[in-house]
Amino acid sequence: MSTERIYIYKRFERFWHWSQALLISVMMVTGFEVHGTYTLFGFGHAVQYHTLAAWTLLTLWAFTIVWQFTTDEWRQYLPTLKKVDAMIRYYAIGIFHHAEHPFRKSAEQKHNPLQRLAYLAFLSVMSPIIWGSGLLYLFYADWGAFGLDRHLSLEWVAFGHTVGAFMILSFFFVHVYMTTTGHTWYAHIKSMITGWEEA
Repeated sequence: MSTERIYIYKRFERFWHWSQALLISVMMVTGFEVHGTYTLFGFGHAVQYHTLAAWTLLTLWAFTIVWQFTTDEWRQYLPTLKKVDAMIRYYAIGIFHHAEHPFRKSAEQKHNPLQRLAYLAFLSVMSPIIWGSGLLYLFYADWGAFGLDRHLSLEWVAFGHTVGAFMILSFFFVHVYMTTTGHTWYAHIKSMITGWEEA
């Protein structure tokens, strides 16, 4: 079978992908330490690194959103139900029987229908939970100035932040696993490093 190389991932796209992965990893490691799971940096430093990584990621997201809209790449994330059933059958059964992949990547369509739905869940459910609770947590000292102390409980905000963190942790591990499902276990990782996909 002949292969064709297609340039899929642009330089900035690869930069923000790996930067985001690094920052989320830092937040996971420091977040578990803040919760008392282990001691690595010390509580005070873990809080500082966690906060710094969060602000850096928010800044990266701001640049990425501008980039997505100025390049029309935001269209890559529009959800669709077309071929979702085929994708589910492929990942549930077909992949274990070397079935043909029902989706073909291109520069115009980088994400299959299941990926688009997963990113929709990430952006519409997980992100608001983690960022909303995180910012409330960070600015706890200012709740009184806005009257939030009468309506919010720090325990519930902390619980919400933890729930959001475990949702993102699950997303992260599934995402990493899915990178190993190409024609070789490293094909998708390689394409996110070089930008070139072998079709």
